Amino acid sequence: MNSNPGYSNGYYPQQHHGMNRIRRGPRARSRDLRDSHGSGGDIGGGIRVSEPKPQQQQQPEQLQPCTDFDMAYFHSYAHVGIHEEMIKDRVRTETYRAAIMQHQTSIAGKVVVDVGCGTGILSIFCAQAGAKRVYAVDASDIAVQANEVVKANNLSDTIIVLHGRVEDVDIDEEVDVIISEWMGYMLLYESMLGSVITARDRWLKPGGLILPSNATLYMAPITHADRYSESIDFWRNVYGIDMSAMFPLAKQCAFEEPCVETIVGENVLTWPHVVKHVDCHKISLPELESVTTSYKFKSMMRAPLHGFAFWFDVEFNGPAIALTNNHAPSSLTNNHPVEGQQRRKRANPSEVLVLSTAPEDPPTHWQQTVLYFYDPIEVEQDQLIEGSVTLSQSKENRRFMNIHLEYASGGRSFVKESVMR
Repeated sequence: MNSNPGYSNGYYPQQHHGMNRIRRGPRARSRDLRDSHGSGGDIGGGIRVSEPKPQQQQQPEQLQPCTDFDMAYFHSYAHVGIHEEMIKDRVRTETYRAAIMQHQTSIAGKVVVDVGCGTGILSIFCAQAGAKRVYAVDASDIAVQANEVVKANNLSDTIIVLHGRVEDVDIDEEVDVIISEWMGYMLLYESMLGSVITARDRWLKPGGLILPSNATLYMAPITHADRYSESIDFWRNVYGIDMSAMFPLAKQCAFEEPCVETIVGENVLTWPHVVKHVDCHKISLPELESVTTSYKFKSMMRAPLHGFAFWFDVEFNGPAIALTNNHAPSSLTNNHPVEGQQRRKRANPSEVLVLSTAPEDPPTHWQQTVLYFYDPIEVEQDQLIEGSVTLSQSKENRRFMNIHLEYASGGRSFVKESVMR
C-alpha cells in the first residue's frame, strides 16, 4: 500500500476517491488497490491534481482527513477490472443513463459534479444531456484514464477531470447537479455516501438535483438449504470418507463473514423490513456512523431459517421541493418507506425511476448480502422472528462495517457479530 500524499476526487490530480466493496471479484480488488495513491500538482492534459488539505484548514464537521486506509481504498479503483464489472452491469449503467435523460431539463446548460467518476461514463452521459460543465472527481488513478476518455470523445471543453478527494479538490462555483454511483454492498459498505454529503454541503445550490435522490436498505429472513448443503453437508461423505469433523471449521469459513451472492424471491420468508431510508438532500455525516433497527417478522412458511439477506434500492427523483413550499405533494411524501416497518410493495412504482437490487428483480453486480447462521433454525408458518441489527462504521477503518445481529425465534435467542471488510 502506497502512503504517499493522496489525490482528491477528481483529476487535475487532486486526491483519490473511490468505492470499496466486499472482497469479491475485480471490483473488490480494484477498490482495495485504489486506496494507496496520492500526489499533488498539475499533470497536464486537462487533469488537475489536489493535495490533501492541511489538517488545520479542514472543518471537522464537514471534511474528513485522508487515512492510509483511504489511500488503499482509492488505489483499489485504479484497476480496470472493477470498472469493467460496474459498466457491464447493464441494470446499473442503463438506469443511470435513463435517469440522466429523464432529468435532462435539470441538467442541460447546468453545472454538474460527478462524485467518484471512475472511467467518466456518467460524466459523459451528463455532457450528452447538454450539461454546460461537468466536474468529474475521482481520487483513484483511474482519473488519468478518464481524462483520456474525455479527450477521445472531444469533451474536454465540457468535462474537467479532477484527480483527488471531494474533500480536497477546489471547484470555484456552485453546482446545480450532483451525480454519483456511491452505493456499496449492503448500501452503506465503503462509506462513499460521505463524499456525496461533502460535495452537497460544499457546492450544491439550494434546490439542486442529486442523483440518486433517495436510497433504502432492506432486510428479510431467508431459507437457503442448497447453499448450506454445498458448504457444510458436503463434508458428511467425501469419497466414502466421513469428514464431518470438518463441520466447525467449514461453518466458520463459510459463514463467519457476510456473503455477497445472489438469492431469489423463493428464498425469502417474509416481506422485507426497512433498515434505513436515506434522503440524499438531508442526511448528515454523523448519521452514517451507526444505524440500528428493531425488527419483527412472521414467517410465511414452514422452513429452516438460514440467515438474513440485505438489499437496497435507490430512487432518481427530481430536484428538491423549493424551500418556500412547505407542503410537499402526498405522492412524494407517501412514497418513501418508513424505517422500522415492513414494506410490501413500492408505492406508485411508475412515477419514480428505481434501481433495485432486490432478489425478485433483475440481478446486478451488488447481488444481495447474506448473514448466515452457523446452524439453521426450524420455523413454522406464522412463527415470529424478532430482534435487532446495528450497522456501524469500524473505528479502525470507517470503510469497513461492523454488524451486530440479535435474533430470536421459538424461545431461543442468538447474537452474531461480523465485520464487512
